[in-house]
Amino acid sequence: MPSAVVSSQGAVSALRFGRVAVMGTVVLLILVAGVWGSWGSAQHVMLTKGREHGTIEVARCAGDSCTGPYTPVSVGSRERDSVRIENNVAVRKGETYAVVVKPGTDEVVRSGPAGVLYAWVPLGGALLLASVVAAGGLRSARLSWLLAGTGLALLTGAFVTV
Repeated sequence: MPSAVVSSQGAVSALRFGRVAVMGTVVLLILVAGVWGSWGSAQHVMLTKGREHGTIEVARCAGDSCTGPYTPVSVGSRERDSVRIENNVAVRKGETYAVVVKPGTDEVVRSGPAGVLYAWVPLGGALLLASVVAAGGLRSARLSWLLAGTGLALLTGAFVTV
């Protein structure tokens, strides 16, 4: 009989390890997806050396983008009659924003603290989602609160600065 108890405990340990491994992988995938979703804009805002800096005065918004004239601020940047910026809560018609031009395009993204925080919003959402998975799947309250607090701080910072 003692061997049945030992193998039962071994099975429970194996299942616990499997749950932790699978849920840990899910948390990691969620976080990687958040970074991947954010990096498309964040790289242009954070790694600004050698990029064109300027301002856009939003003249027209239609669909998912707004356009307006670009006025250069950095050396080597050229003036453009029309550049395109994503139409979102951070952009309003008639306003002027500091922007960075995506290389090889006429697309711009907001720069400065508001641009950095807004670029990382997908990661903030991923942190909140990962906190739920960490709480339920990993049964780790500390990790869950850490992920949720970080995600909430990031989203709140973006909301306040935008």
